[in-house]
Amino acid sequence: MVDTPAITNSEARVHERMRIRKERVRGSLIDLVVTLGTIVIALVVGFIVTLAVGKQPIAAYTALLTGPLSQVNRLGNWLQDATTLILIGLSVSIAFQARQFNLGAEGSLLVGAMTAAVVALYVPLPPILGIIVPLLAAMAAGFLVALIPGWMKAYLNANEIVSTLMINAIIANLYQYLLINFLTPEGDNVRRSALLPATSAFPLLADIFNANLGRANLAIVVVLIVVIAVWILMRHTSFGYEIRMIGANEKFAQYGGINTKRVVMLAFAIGGAVAAIGGVHLAMGVHNRLILGISAGLGFEGIVVAMLARNNPLLVPITGLFYSYLRIGGDIMERTASVGAEIVQVIQAVIILLITAQFVIEYVRTRRNRRAAEAKL
Repeated sequence: MVDTPAITNSEARVHERMRIRKERVRGSLIDLVVTLGTIVIALVVGFIVTLAVGKQPIAAYTALLTGPLSQVNRLGNWLQDATTLILIGLSVSIAFQARQFNLGAEGSLLVGAMTAAVVALYVPLPPILGIIVPLLAAMAAGFLVALIPGWMKAYLNANEIVSTLMINAIIANLYQYLLINFLTPEGDNVRRSALLPATSAFPLLADIFNANLGRANLAIVVVLIVVIAVWILMRHTSFGYEIRMIGANEKFAQYGGINTKRVVMLAFAIGGAVAAIGGVHLAMGVHNRLILGISAGLGFEGIVVAMLARNNPLLVPITGLFYSYLRIGGDIMERTASVGAEIVQVIQAVIILLITAQFVIEYVRTRRNRRAAEAKL
């Protein structure tokens, strides 16, 4: 009888890596299927509502679903809107994976826009550096601002929902105060800053492709870089592993030697840095100045983008593009058909309800697994 050779340690490690890789691919596919299913169900419900209340339901829904692609300038508006939404979605997804409900993206976006604009206006910089330096300054400001609620959560056990909302309120009022009293040029009746230097403006896609793409700009390249960076951070670094461990079971992570307080703080802070890039895009790419209401609530819209993507960095661009498509399509539907953009809000509400149902199921399953793990310790 021939003995079967024993599996060496190196072979065992290879098999384990392959198993983990397959599980990750399987998990990503499941996330994609669930996300697409949620989108389809929401669109069907929206169409049923449109049939019930609209005078021209087919025309209205056609405008919603095809409007953003019907003209080149509308395509540009879609890309411009999606750029910010994707960045905000990535921002909140980092803390969400640690089971920290961070609502501070709005504040980080505002402080990022303000910091980038101030640096661009008052620090003479040559081309390229005129974009890079304000961008890095904004990321640093967003990091520090988001670090505050992160520290409060980690060391004071403060409720992160309350603390991040309060930080948002403080920053929003500070932004408005500084813009009105210090950054608006004398004699200008409109509350807005001076135009930023041309060296600090993201190049427009319209100038590159010689097409009317509105204010869509090369910040979309920055988005691609950030998506890859966040994915690598969350999936291929020890810090990302620690975040996921805390999200799965914080007590178990502590028993495993993870410094949960440091990880929670950094999850908030890194998310703040990413959200600040969204503010840079608005200040240096879309408006080329600071204006009142620059964020238009995008900091909160990004939360839905992250939840719809199930906090998967690779899915956030897909859900960000979809959610922005609905926003732009809703505006077009309101202008061209007899159905208001409230239908889009119905679709958004259905998406949120479906996501909430998924999270309830996951929450119950996680608590059950956590109790089983704690019983074994």
